[in-house]
Amino acid sequence: MAEDPPIVVGVSGASGSPIAVRVLRALRDAGAPVALVVSEGGRAVLREECGLEVDALRSYATQYYEDRDLGAPIASGSRPTRGMVVVPCSGNTAAKIALGLGDSLLTRAAQVQLKERRPLIVVPRETPLSTILLRHLATLSESGAVVLVASPAYYLRPRSIEDVTDYLAGKVLDHLGISHQLYRGWKSEGGPT
Repeated sequence: MAEDPPIVVGVSGASGSPIAVRVLRALRDAGAPVALVVSEGGRAVLREECGLEVDALRSYATQYYEDRDLGAPIASGSRPTRGMVVVPCSGNTAAKIALGLGDSLLTRAAQVQLKERRPLIVVPRETPLSTILLRHLATLSESGAVVLVASPAYYLRPRSIEDVTDYLAGKVLDHLGISHQLYRGWKSEGGPT
């Protein structure tokens, strides 16, 4: 029996690495196969924000690829995937994807999703957004990507940073079609009204 295609998770060097950790844990808990790639900047921010090394993230993935490995299976459209999320997505990474600069595995894998019309979700966390970055994000949206800005849902009345992180990770899983219990939606039973 053929193995299910993986969901590709790219972690770039923007602030927001706790969201990436939560997405990876939730995908593992859902039994979804994951192909993981982490940029050098992603490694540095993961260390700074979470006190973690890449090996901790690798434990959540079924496959791990080095960002410099442009020959990895996820760099080719001939290898099926269920889509990709870049979480967090730095402005530099968004620009490279929007401009078609596949100089790393992360950016090449994202471009494969676009050319194959597979789901691509980018999660920028910067604020404020420059006009240049807004243009790149608009290009990504026009190309079929979902731009999921890491904005908390205050109507859910989060009580902790973990609540906000769970909500953002849940929004990513929503767009990947993965069931979860990370947050309750607007006016859902037992949720805020």
